[in-house]
Amino acid sequence: MAKWPIGVFTSIDAGLGVKLEVAHELGIPTIQLHAPAQETRTAENAAAFLARLDELDIELTAVFGGFEGESYADIPTVVDTVGLVPPQTRVARTQEMKEIADFARMLNCDVVALHLGFIPHDTSDPLYGEILDVTRDLLDHCKANNQSLHLETGQETADGLLQFISDVGRDNLFVNFDPANMILYGTGEPIEALKKVGAFVKSVHCKDGTWSDNPGVDWGAEVPLGHGDVGMENYLKALEEVGYDGPLTIEREIPQEPERQKAEIDHASSLLSSIKAQLA
Repeated sequence: MAKWPIGVFTSIDAGLGVKLEVAHELGIPTIQLHAPAQETRTAENAAAFLARLDELDIELTAVFGGFEGESYADIPTVVDTVGLVPPQTRVARTQEMKEIADFARMLNCDVVALHLGFIPHDTSDPLYGEILDVTRDLLDHCKANNQSLHLETGQETADGLLQFISDVGRDNLFVNFDPANMILYGTGEPIEALKKVGAFVKSVHCKDGTWSDNPGVDWGAEVPLGHGDVGMENYLKALEEVGYDGPLTIEREIPQEPERQKAEIDHASSLLSSIKAQLA
């Protein structure tokens, strides 16, 4: 794989990603896939999807888990509903995430990823220990599949994320770095955060956002790539600095406006390609 191939976040029947055909139409060579619904995760469907990828000459680089009942309506709702942290859904979601990892293995994909949820900042909180345990359990399942697990950034500061990775103590835990999420959640300046966690960054999202007036309490706003506060040229320079040369996966979460979504992904692809050329 050449340095920094363009990618896009896609879906089959679940999640916020675009359809595979959109990636192909826009000439985007790599994808991350939002895990499809449970009834779709069959060996037969995996074989058909692999054949389609081969036909379109597209490479799958990660499978993302997501769960029924998650809501990103506002920050308190994310705390209550997202990932493996909420106790009431943890057992079922952990089992589903293992099944998603097994489906990723059917797709010959060695990377699975997810939003783990809001990890307590206080490491003495009993919930923190519970999340360590469930993360280790999932990582051990992934290890048996020869897979790594990538945690999407956003809900933690860079220092908090480093502490958590250290405390988990597994060698197949890495980071999917999303710079806009640091801004949207108000958890840190993204370029500075990237440089701190860079050794663990094995996949990335290219997404942009603007700070809220009350960071960490109210959402920032997601905006088209290049129109926010990340600074895409500085972002790519920082990726180069930390030694990341994998896919630049575009994520634009406006599935209710598919034509606008497609146009903005096309713009993002052109912008990233232009910056890549300048930095070459």
